[in-house]
Amino acid sequence: MTVKNFVRLGLNGEDCAQGRIFVDPGTGRIVDLSKARLLRCGVDTVRQLYRGMIQPGIMCLFETPGAIVEFAGQRWHSGRVSKDSGYQYKLQNADLGFVLLIKNFNAKIENIGPHLKIEVSPHAIDAFSPERLQERLDYYASHVLTNVERNQCAVHLALDLQGWTPPSDLVARMHCRARSARDISGIKEIQWTLESATYGKGQSFLFGSAGGVQLAIYNKTEQARAVDKLDYWETVWKRRDSFDEADPENYDPAHDVWRIELRYHHSVIQQFASGSFDLHTGQTIETNSYSSFAPHLDGLWRYGLRQFKLLIRPGYYEPIWTLIRDDVRVDIPVDSLLDETEYRRSYKTSRGFSGKNVELFLGNFISLLARERVGAKKAFHRLKEWECWPVIRDHYAAKDMSEGALYKHIKNILEERHVRWGRAV
Repeated sequence: MTVKNFVRLGLNGEDCAQGRIFVDPGTGRIVDLSKARLLRCGVDTVRQLYRGMIQPGIMCLFETPGAIVEFAGQRWHSGRVSKDSGYQYKLQNADLGFVLLIKNFNAKIENIGPHLKIEVSPHAIDAFSPERLQERLDYYASHVLTNVERNQCAVHLALDLQGWTPPSDLVARMHCRARSARDISGIKEIQWTLESATYGKGQSFLFGSAGGVQLAIYNKTEQARAVDKLDYWETVWKRRDSFDEADPENYDPAHDVWRIELRYHHSVIQQFASGSFDLHTGQTIETNSYSSFAPHLDGLWRYGLRQFKLLIRPGYYEPIWTLIRDDVRVDIPVDSLLDETEYRRSYKTSRGFSGKNVELFLGNFISLLARERVGAKKAFHRLKEWECWPVIRDHYAAKDMSEGALYKHIKNILEERHVRWGRAV
């Protein structure tokens, strides 16, 4: 279905591409967004992945969990992390704004593998240009690994705004390909990048899967207050020029800030790197790092707001969606390549191993598991150790199914076969 925009007018009633008055061409209904304040759109999270072999001296840093250790000329808190992260150990310095996740659970320590992921907090992203930040990331990686190779990045893009709140029927009016949508009202607990937040009021909406593209809409004022970061974010909102040129300091502390956030898994960034191309040369962009992908973040922002469509009525965008899609630019000190690039996702599976083959294999795999009475947890662990696991993972990630969702899929089918067929399978 083709979705159209309302007509945009200026305050004088004339057609204006940046106007804040929106008119429904079918009914004549007027929506006035002149009071909406777009504070800042920036990169909220960067995760840079690396392949390589772990340096022999690194593992001694984790002999005493919880200890403060010396690493790369700075002091870090060392420890273990949960298996859900995909890694075994971490080095964290919240003051610097970096967390290093080390030793992939599914690769042997003596082999070259995806043994490092570095997560960067908002204040560190804000402090460095993409090039300087990449230099810092590569510097830390060189102290963890030998044979270092960048292995793609993941990013979260966040727009903070005032003068707008999500409608009560947001979930019903949000159209997207994603299978999952969550509406959290009266929030109890939310996990953030580097910390957890617990608070009892507000609303949060989450669409999509963690292994693909996610859209999150939540009360940023409440979240920042809950983790004692409101002072920091208020300084950001006050010093940034807003998108409203006539009102450069338009943050109003008397009103809550809402955040619209797009979260891109590293596998999706890789799809864009392989499928997007320069309009002048026809060459694919083929990026593998945050700094090289940074000029394409405006393209990612627009793509996300076309992937997730907030409609005011069938066939027409909610005017706020038109406004933030067309007017917003990601606030980073690089020249945008939005107008010079065609953005597409490449869903290729490696070496011609087709999606049909993946699904046939998985069906037969589950049948054998059921016959041998192997549990889902053990089976999934063995599957991830197999050399063809990346093909299987990428196939289901392209269908917006995360690793967690794939595990539940296998578990549910196993249970069904046990219940329906018993020991006859």
